[in-house]
Amino acid sequence: MKNYILGLLGAATIVSCGSMGGSSASSKVGKTQASIANTKWVLADKVKGTVPTLNIEGEKINGNGGCNRFFGTVAMDAQSGTFTPSGVGSTKMACENMSVENNYLGALQKVNKYVVTDSSLELYQGSLLLLKFNKAD
Repeated sequence: MKNYILGLLGAATIVSCGSMGGSSASSKVGKTQASIANTKWVLADKVKGTVPTLNIEGEKINGNGGCNRFFGTVAMDAQSGTFTPSGVGSTKMACENMSVENNYLGALQKVNKYVVTDSSLELYQGSLLLLKFNKAD
């Protein structure tokens, strides 16, 4: 029961960004964006344990999902603001709280658009905000 509740809280934390309408960034979804190739990002939401990261290296993505390292590829088009991850996999260590990682990787695989500013990256499914990141130092 405790894991179920933690899972729900983790899902709510990650997806809650999508319910915060009124963002000026959401009006930029599907429009021309700056390139985000060769950048590193840290999930903006506060989560219990290791904070998930996203590293974009050309057409490859990787990072930490909250427990395990993940990897995959991404097709991006700055002209249309598309961001389409594929082939996402991860190492298979078992951690005490897997809900953050499961929710993060699940949301990441649904992304199809991005909006970027100097210091933040927002990933969307259509016009629904799924994940928000701050630029890593």
